[in-house]
Amino acid sequence: MLWYIAAGSAIGGVGRYLLGGAIQRASAGTFPVGTLWINLTGSFLLGLILRYGVDSPTLTPEVRAFLTVGLCGGYTTFSTFSYETVALIQDGEWARAALYVALSLGLSLLATWLGIVVAREVVLVRGNA
Repeated sequence: MLWYIAAGSAIGGVGRYLLGGAIQRASAGTFPVGTLWINLTGSFLLGLILRYGVDSPTLTPEVRAFLTVGLCGGYTTFSTFSYETVALIQDGEWARAALYVALSLGLSLLATWLGIVVAREVVLVRGNA
């Protein structure tokens, strides 16, 4: 199973790099349209694959893992976040879905900012060493 996931992750990651970069270069702007496109298409693909996999017996567990955890996970983890949020909403768990969205967005932005701050400090310390 791990080899299926690893292969899908490699393909998804390379796809994200190539397609996202190409779209960003074509836009010639600073708005992250390449990443936005990757997140949107990855979310669409995960929803499509998971729903098809649940409603149809044609996908083996290995193929499903290759396509979802591997390919979509390597392409964008935003797709997993989006699917889980929609699943909570469909289960009528609106408050938990809203909390998940707020925490995911807020804490991810905070974590990114903290990573930047730590990296700057490491660079400063290494520069003075």
